[in-house]
Amino acid sequence: MQRNLSHQEKYGYGLFSVFLKSENLLIGDCGLEHMEVEGRQETELGYDFRSDHWNQGYATEAAGAVRDFAFNTLKLPALISLVRKGNQSSRRVAEKIGMTLQEEITRYNTSYWVFSMKNPTS
Repeated sequence: MQRNLSHQEKYGYGLFSVFLKSENLLIGDCGLEHMEVEGRQETELGYDFRSDHWNQGYATEAAGAVRDFAFNTLKLPALISLVRKGNQSSRRVAEKIGMTLQEEITRYNTSYWVFSMKNPTS
């Protein structure tokens, strides 16, 4: 939690908790993180949800809202999403919000697909 708060202080954005309002239940998080990827400074749109709430549209809804916040409010020029290679569900979320596959990388001994999109208003 402190890492996220420090990140928010430094960059002006971070992760949001995602609650299922009907049950007042924390089901995941979704947000933005500034990071270095393959020597480039990037802003990643990440999402992580409890497995018992997968395939219900929550990740797509949250990721779309964060994308809109990043582009319309923060005026960020572009976003990426790192998706573990083979994770078809997370890949579909990235594609549904308008991202396209750019490359495959290895980061911390894990293979990732790098999805990206540019701000359409830039």
